[in-house]
Amino acid sequence: MVFHIDADMSPRLAPLAWMLGRWEGAGVVGYPDRESGHFGQELIATHDGREFITWTSRTWMLDEDGRPGEPYAVESGFWRPEGEDGEFVLLLAHPTGYVEQYFGARHPERPSIEMATDGILRTAGAEEYTAAKRLYGLVDGDLMWVMDMAYKGHPMTSHMSAQLKRVEG
Repeated sequence: MVFHIDADMSPRLAPLAWMLGRWEGAGVVGYPDRESGHFGQELIATHDGREFITWTSRTWMLDEDGRPGEPYAVESGFWRPEGEDGEFVLLLAHPTGYVEQYFGARHPERPSIEMATDGILRTAGAEEYTAAKRLYGLVDGDLMWVMDMAYKGHPMTSHMSAQLKRVEG
């Protein structure tokens, strides 16, 4: 699969060019200590010619009719190449008191990347959160992703997943 690479994009970022743009869609969220539900999401991935991708995501709960409800989560950060073999670092900050560092590698034959936390910092008032894994991939033109996490004493457990459509970029 070939993706258009802007002339000002670093060649080291080219393996993630498929992520660029503004994406919208919906997903499901749940965890052992909370009820499952559906959420909406807007995700924006951009670059300015330097060797990183800027990442911003916001989610909100959806009511029974699929209408937007209360805000759920916000994260912002950066994807950075690490090494020369398609490895990347994802740095994310959350207003709920967490900063995460993920490390992982893109799949060599398809537009996907699997990441695991290499470190999590939390403020004194934030809940215990010890590890997470994320998988992002382009499937039939849609950005699909899943997240598992170890939180509040639970082992690594499925937490969120979504299917997003590119609306710009």
